[in-house]
Amino acid sequence: MVFNLETFMWIVWAVLASLSAALVIILTKAGLKNVDSSLAFAIQAVLILSISWSVVLFQDTQGTLKDIDRKAWIFLISAGVATTLSTLFSYKALSMGPSSFVVTIERTSLVFTLILSVIFLKEKLSWQLVLGGVLVLSGAIIIALSGSSK
Repeated sequence: MVFNLETFMWIVWAVLASLSAALVIILTKAGLKNVDSSLAFAIQAVLILSISWSVVLFQDTQGTLKDIDRKAWIFLISAGVATTLSTLFSYKALSMGPSSFVVTIERTSLVFTLILSVIFLKEKLSWQLVLGGVLVLSGAIIIALSGSSK
């Protein structure tokens, strides 16, 4: 991988996404104490919708909606359904189990992403990616089998 400004920037955005995701888990777990997990997600979804459309309007990119082709719409709508299901499942798991265990198992999505990106996106699989995936999966199994207390 060539390290340049563009590479640096996507890494910065990815780290910010990771930190934000960690905050989501901790804040959601704290907020789920006496709230149904589906209701909690519905409340947050209203904010997600409001904030994301505010960003679109601020960037003045809403006009490009008409340029999105049918195939992209299908992928984006499908991804929206998958995002919703993922979050509903995650919130249900968080309402029942300890956040450190839930998120460890949830993040094994990396392994599924590696497999699916090779199959559907024709991305190259290297020994480093395979080893990393095995380590992530091994770590999740070790943590899951270590026992937990809510």
